[in-house]
Amino acid sequence: MASTFLHLLLCSILLSVFSPSLAQTSFRPKALVLPVSKDAASLQYITHINQRTHLVSIPLTLDLGGQFLWVDCDQGYVSSSYRPVRCGSAQCSLTRSKACGECFSGPVKGCNYSTCVLSPDNTVTGTATSGEVGEDAVSIQSTDGSNPGRVVSVRRLLFTCGSTFLLEGLASRVKGMAGLGRSRVALPSQFSSAFSFNRKFSICLSSSTKSTGVVFFGDGPYVLLPKVDASQSLTYTPLITNPVSTASAYFQGEASVEYFIGVKSIKINGKAVPLNATLLSIDSQGYGGTKISTVHPYTVLETSIYKAVTQAFLKELSTITRVASVSPFGACFSSKDIGSTRVGPAVPPIDLVLQRQSVYWRVFGANSMVQVSDNVLCLGFVDGGVNPRTSIVIGGRQLEDNLLQFDLATSRLGFSSSLLSRQTTCSNFNFTSNA
Repeated sequence: MASTFLHLLLCSILLSVFSPSLAQTSFRPKALVLPVSKDAASLQYITHINQRTHLVSIPLTLDLGGQFLWVDCDQGYVSSSYRPVRCGSAQCSLTRSKACGECFSGPVKGCNYSTCVLSPDNTVTGTATSGEVGEDAVSIQSTDGSNPGRVVSVRRLLFTCGSTFLLEGLASRVKGMAGLGRSRVALPSQFSSAFSFNRKFSICLSSSTKSTGVVFFGDGPYVLLPKVDASQSLTYTPLITNPVSTASAYFQGEASVEYFIGVKSIKINGKAVPLNATLLSIDSQGYGGTKISTVHPYTVLETSIYKAVTQAFLKELSTITRVASVSPFGACFSSKDIGSTRVGPAVPPIDLVLQRQSVYWRVFGANSMVQVSDNVLCLGFVDGGVNPRTSIVIGGRQLEDNLLQFDLATSRLGFSSSLLSRQTTCSNFNFTSNA
């Protein structure tokens, strides 16, 4: 009886906080869409959220594993619809905050009395602080999967106020970070609750700084020109929970909200790379394993894994002229000696082998190699040092022009490998047409 009561109470809280009535429209979208661009200077992926009353377009660094949306409230935050979230409220309970803030210079935006407090985290620099939890209006474009549709609104979307100093290390003009992690207050869960669609979202990052990728909230189809439904070519693997938080600041006992997958081995040109297999599992302290990150521009490997992968790759390219290393890369080659294919430079494929030998994420040349100058190509993996928190961090370069679908309800990742093999790219969503 007690467990039934607790279940009903939790359902009541969720409904009261994220009831579809909070959406300011009678139209119920099946999915939402956001454009994402790649910043040339920082290599961060930038999106924009329309927030506040009156609406303001807020540039944000996309953080796949971020806990929630956080925005700088110190400078220029003006909104008649902003409300602080009070300690002990249903909204505060949903955040799982264990802190209550008292502000002695307020009340102002981000600084009020007896408010719920979380720790906004700049995951690029590893810096965190405390910040007031607030709620404000947000609008976003709906989609049928093929075209953008009408704009819809959530009038009480939860976010956290950050401080201006937290912006250091983020791309120019960015005002915060858009967290897509596995928490109830990250954007995917809030949007799915507000509009009652599946707790799924997908990212498709463009490899070009001159074109736009896309994030979908909700289920497919995810149609890219010329009429390729990328959701129909996905391979699936379980998402794994790291029992220890990987945030810069957290409470003891909190699990990570980042996205981990179970890489069991690595193959290059079909040949297994000798690795210390214990590094591929997450231990009781939260170390090891493989996660996916949009705030790391390149895949980061623990030193012994990095050396083994680099040596195996060099062996397979022994006939290609090697040139001096270009930081941060270790293995660089003369591009004059490397041909081109539909899926990028003609180099050996790298396979991340998952739950079975038949399930693998194949990394082709377009994702494994980086053109650092007219005549030099480098293997786009970097040395993460000895004993890093996570053994393998799959970074942005290796995600580009791949569709990744995160199913939060079933804890499953769907991945396409390179869409170039299907003669499309992540920049081919039709943002110009209205449904």
